[in-house]
Amino acid sequence: MKEYKVLQNEAFEDIILYPKDETDLYQWTAIIKGPPETPYEGGNFELDIQVPSNYPLQPPTVKFITKVFHPNIHFKTGEICLDLLKTSWSAIYTLQSVCRSIIALLSHPEADSPLNCDAGNLMRNGDQKGHDSLAKMYTRIYS
Repeated sequence: MKEYKVLQNEAFEDIILYPKDETDLYQWTAIIKGPPETPYEGGNFELDIQVPSNYPLQPPTVKFITKVFHPNIHFKTGEICLDLLKTSWSAIYTLQSVCRSIIALLSHPEADSPLNCDAGNLMRNGDQKGHDSLAKMYTRIYS
């Protein structure tokens, strides 16, 4: 509830964050903008956020609804491989900081732990141009 009140009074340029239903603060939607100077620039990506009942002691479950070509995002399920959402979670994080971390992940993919093996293999084999071309194409198509 505290986060919800803060979000009602603040506007962010790169994040839109709101509960799906104002009577249920356990289900949220976020729209994040693709970071500049990345293949995701110009895209708007929808995230589904499920907040557990023991939040902020446990991390929310976050997945992409918008399809995205990225080594750390599963193309079909939208699952995100991000330490913050798993082993590095701390109660100091907020839903806004989670969204900021996901935007940072779009800027700095980690090809060593891919959920999308095609994207990860392109990057690990040094084909950044191939990866970026596919990522731009999917950004234009889906976001």
